[in-house]
Amino acid sequence: MAKVDPVCGMKVSDDTELKLTHKGKTYYFCSRHCLEKYAREKGISLEVGSVEKCPSCSSKNNSFLKNKVFIVSAVIALLVGMSYLMPFLGPFRIHLFMYFKMIWWAVILGLLFGGVIDAFVPSEYISKVLARKKKRTIIYSVLLGFLMSTCSHGILAISIQLYKKGASTPAVVSFLLASPWANFTLTVMLVSFFGLKALYIIFLTIIVAIITGYVFQYLEHKKLVESNPNTLEVDDNYSIIRDARNKLSSYRFSIAQLKKDVKNIFVGTLSLSNMVLWWILIGIGLASLSGAYIPSHIFHRFMGPSVLGIFVTLALATVLEVCSEGTAPLAFEIYRQTKALGNSFVFLMGGVVTDYTEIGLLWANIGRKTAIWLPLVTVPQTVIIGIFLNLLIR
Repeated sequence: MAKVDPVCGMKVSDDTELKLTHKGKTYYFCSRHCLEKYAREKGISLEVGSVEKCPSCSSKNNSFLKNKVFIVSAVIALLVGMSYLMPFLGPFRIHLFMYFKMIWWAVILGLLFGGVIDAFVPSEYISKVLARKKKRTIIYSVLLGFLMSTCSHGILAISIQLYKKGASTPAVVSFLLASPWANFTLTVMLVSFFGLKALYIIFLTIIVAIITGYVFQYLEHKKLVESNPNTLEVDDNYSIIRDARNKLSSYRFSIAQLKKDVKNIFVGTLSLSNMVLWWILIGIGLASLSGAYIPSHIFHRFMGPSVLGIFVTLALATVLEVCSEGTAPLAFEIYRQTKALGNSFVFLMGGVVTDYTEIGLLWANIGRKTAIWLPLVTVPQTVIIGIFLNLLIR
């Protein structure tokens, strides 16, 4: 049976494990940070002898050169450097810088917010609200997604952090689907482009997120998708408000405490960055290659209000989706040229449900079943809604 870190949910390989034995039970961790965090939350004293480190966990196994963020960053930096010597790589560099300019703030905001969750939000809170096998759990996750104001790639970090804290797989999926296009900031932005017709897009996005969440609850019940091993059993009488009030009343502000809090946020952000940032960089790199070398006029020629147009739009969304704020104007341009609101909906939603960065992160952090089922459940909904929008809304 695979060993799973109880803090971050990552699978732990036999040759890099840290072990903690407590009350006759052994826990496995992928990093010292996770081990210490678990011990701190459970009130376990890390005495000498209570922690075992595998002999093969030498410094060479944790080499900076093996860090995935470093490897992906180095490859991208190499391509950018070569672009100044090889003109055919110039368009890639231009698109890459354009995408970075669009999303850097959202990614940083998402990672910092994830660090704050890691430092200050107890796992019991997330398990209480977002882990129960009840229909209202999906509603809570969608509402939480609506309150988020960061783009799709920024929301990935927050989603994985919620998963680490105990949110159920269906809740995480619903949160992911609702956040990029149904959040308050994008609602205002889309209304400015589409007028009141934007409300169709927002409402239908929420519907897709809710339906998908309920489908994933069924799949989880049938063990067709992975369950979250980080979820805690929380007593029905447990009160988040009461616990938060007690923590606030016992909190004592000081410079030393402030330094400790900042350090905890930084450590949580760094840990989360190692999990998600390399996937985000891969997504930006692939989108930059697509934007640089796939002629856009080829797609526009086939993006009319037809079934073929819907599927071509879905294909375009798959390769171009990088950030909500960046693709919203493109969605309006599609509508302006074709008057096909359904195509705009498919372009916006399709970029989320087929996003290779998102699917890759789900595969790596939750499991391959969840990653495979996401497009299988959402793409048919998106296409059907797009077709009906084209027929009903002119």
